[in-house]
Amino acid sequence: MKIISTNVYVGPNIYAHFPVIRHVLDLGVLEEWPSAKLGEQFIEPLLEYLPGLAEHGCSYREPGGFIRRLREDEGTWLGHVMEHVAIELQNSAGSPVTFGRTRSIEGKPGHYNMVFQYLDTEVGLEAGALALKLLHSLLPDTIKPRGSPAASWNFPEQRDDFIRYAQRRALGPSTASLVRAAEERDIPWLRLNQQSLVQFGHGRFQQRIQATTTGRTSNIAVELAGDKEETNAILRDLGLPVPAQRRVRSLRDAQRAAERIGFPVVLKPLDGNHGRGVSINLQTSEEIEPALKKAREHGRNVIVESYIEGLDHRLLVVNGKLVAAAMRMPGHVVGDGERSIEELVNIVNEDPRRGVGHEKVLTRLEFDHEADVLMKKVGYDKSTVPEKDEVVFLRGTANLSTGGTAVDVTDIIHPDNRDMAERTIKAIGLDIGGVDFLTKDISESYRDAGGGICEVNAGPGFRMHVAPSEGTPRDVAGPVLDMLFPAETPRRIPIAAVTGTNGKTTTARMLAHILQMSGYTVGLTSTDGVHIGGQLSVPGDMTGPVSARMVLRDPSVDAAVMETARGGMLRGGLGFQRCNVAACLNVSADHLGLEGIDTLEQLAEIKRVPIEIAQDAAVLNADDVLCLQMADYTDAKIVSYVTMNPAHPLVKQHIQAGGQAFVLEEGMNGHMITIYDSEIHTPLVWSHLIPATVEGRAVHNVQNAMFAAALAYNMGVSLEHIRHGLRTFDSTFFQAPGRMNIYDEHAFKVILDYAHNPAAVKAMCNLVDQFEVEGRKIVVLAAPGDRRDEDIREIASLAAGHFDHFICRCDDNRRGRGQDEVAELLKQQLLADGIEPNQIELIPDEEAATHHALEIARPKDLILILADNIKRSWKQIIYFDAENRLDNTVMPTSTTITLPEIEVFSLDSEVQIISDERGVRIAREAGD
Repeated sequence: MKIISTNVYVGPNIYAHFPVIRHVLDLGVLEEWPSAKLGEQFIEPLLEYLPGLAEHGCSYREPGGFIRRLREDEGTWLGHVMEHVAIELQNSAGSPVTFGRTRSIEGKPGHYNMVFQYLDTEVGLEAGALALKLLHSLLPDTIKPRGSPAASWNFPEQRDDFIRYAQRRALGPSTASLVRAAEERDIPWLRLNQQSLVQFGHGRFQQRIQATTTGRTSNIAVELAGDKEETNAILRDLGLPVPAQRRVRSLRDAQRAAERIGFPVVLKPLDGNHGRGVSINLQTSEEIEPALKKAREHGRNVIVESYIEGLDHRLLVVNGKLVAAAMRMPGHVVGDGERSIEELVNIVNEDPRRGVGHEKVLTRLEFDHEADVLMKKVGYDKSTVPEKDEVVFLRGTANLSTGGTAVDVTDIIHPDNRDMAERTIKAIGLDIGGVDFLTKDISESYRDAGGGICEVNAGPGFRMHVAPSEGTPRDVAGPVLDMLFPAETPRRIPIAAVTGTNGKTTTARMLAHILQMSGYTVGLTSTDGVHIGGQLSVPGDMTGPVSARMVLRDPSVDAAVMETARGGMLRGGLGFQRCNVAACLNVSADHLGLEGIDTLEQLAEIKRVPIEIAQDAAVLNADDVLCLQMADYTDAKIVSYVTMNPAHPLVKQHIQAGGQAFVLEEGMNGHMITIYDSEIHTPLVWSHLIPATVEGRAVHNVQNAMFAAALAYNMGVSLEHIRHGLRTFDSTFFQAPGRMNIYDEHAFKVILDYAHNPAAVKAMCNLVDQFEVEGRKIVVLAAPGDRRDEDIREIASLAAGHFDHFICRCDDNRRGRGQDEVAELLKQQLLADGIEPNQIELIPDEEAATHHALEIARPKDLILILADNIKRSWKQIIYFDAENRLDNTVMPTSTTITLPEIEVFSLDSEVQIISDERGVRIAREAGD
């Protein structure tokens, strides 16, 4: 069994509306070895290694269902087993995933699509790889594939390594709690790096956090909190309880400061955190020297302060209000009268809640210098056996990051202590802050019981509050999200998704233009690139999930228009979990035979994904049956139909039922785009007044305009802004490059278009027929090399009846075809359709073919150039006269022409016009 290919879907896709990984598997000889045939010698060790598989319901949808599948009748095939193992491995590493699906691939025996859910991409991929190794290791030697793990391979060790790897990549407890709170409030989030930098919200409404520091956290406040001396002084000036304190630089300074303050004292780094380098309850000058060395490991400047006796408490304040309080105990063990301290530490560390650093809610205990010092103070070492119930401290501070534990005391904190904590954080200026407060009894006022503030923390950890060792867990992340996103505050930008076979880019650009005219800063993704606020940000085909996330991350964007193409959805899914509106313009033959998509029905299933996740409106082409059927798969509040047929029976019923539709209706002055909504009839705009329709001739752009209008209407854009947007959008190269760009500055007309499939070519041929052409009609014909032969031939047949001269070419990227194979296919089909050989030229190179078409054009001709390299072709067209023309155009006698910088000439005989970079010169036929 081997993995043939892998797709990582980052968002909604054809398999699920959440992230999944797809492996295409080839079982090879193992196709003949389902689980029941492999027997208990395979099943038993599998269940022993992964006992959690017993909880998998599989198709039975109840615990134990998967084990039944393993053992019943023939059993189940190993691709399906691998799916469940990959899921269970992630569960064992703390990633709660459940979804999986494995199906055989039609026409390919032994090949399977194996799909499973993941939370972290790398962890999911590693789970799949480890699952494959495990299954191979359990196979009988006679059928083990080459490269299977050796007999010495140790799965438990590999599993533990995998778990540690997953935990290192997981969000820390504090960040994870914020993400959970965001999901509960329907706030979208994006992880921006592999640490704890997270974006909540989209576009202009986004807020960022790094662990528990927000984008609003004052830099000055963070600096103050990190400067213990300055913090102490500010709080003392406000009358808040703080210990006496001195900054020292030398051993002598430290000893003098301790004597002045009075023993016992505490030594700690000036700008340390997490309790690092802190020594407490120092009773003599002799203890100062080792404590100073320890503190200097974490910073040159050291603080000496009075020791406050009492229990350590962390008081968490968010947005000026105390939200949680926890009593912290330093890392310790409790004796049982039988085991040594070392054995007791090992037992404590077996607690599954304990991990390394911040990876879990508690941290493992460790033996180090501080532990040795504390044990030595009471005459103990690691081998000592403490008395029963005797507490042996291994840490002097109660930080959870050094092995401490926490008990929630939020409900018993005295109001004076609550007010003190809130005043402290306000005094420093933090939006989120933790106060480390020492007191013997948190339920008594500090004014009576004494106590003091020993530290203020910017970016305090949440794990002691969300998962205390004892007491009630507190929702401390919720107040943070409520601070960042107060009630009624936007957190999502409106998102429009545009899909279909043809017209996506033009429709997306039209919609973006309408939104921009309405005052939005629009993020647009399309085959042309990513545009922010109308400016090109990243060029290229940007219709996949990566470009979508670029837009959602941009802090200037307040509306997004996403062109969502087949390729991006097949390779990586969508880059957003849901959209406000989505449109499917059409489904026609294109890219069939590629990536497992062989039929129009399969293509429609891909195109349906954005429709499935639309929330407010799904806009569908009622004139396309495959689009019409998508209405059954959407949960959008509104289904809006677009039709060019005012007599469409289904649309009529929909309108009569109060539904919404955009209909092209014939009137006295032409065709009117009309809106029907809740039985209200609203004329929107005459189609011939939309520049992109070329006075209504370009019927496909009339339809594109209807879709753009429907999407804008359902995004809440006013009718006036929609009308203004449509009437100011044209098909120039600037607004829609490669989409019906017309150039009229030559003596002949040139139309440039990216049409590359039969439906698009048909639309362009119909457009050409709308023009009254006095000269010839010339076409530069092409098709992408990765299309099926029948699609290429259909393109030629569609063009055959519309032009007088044909130039057949190939794209620069032949996509696996021969040098002139596509051009030859086009030519042969044209001949088969009755085109005369002298009407056809074969010029494989695109640049040369375009140049030749321009050279042979005569006044009043029309050239349709179906281009692949849009920018280069457009430059050839517009610069043709100035730079490239050296033709044999013969001017008749007594013709008058006007040249720049030259007065009008009257020519008495035939001449040649010669153009080069230096200008234009006129020469007689035979000389200079």
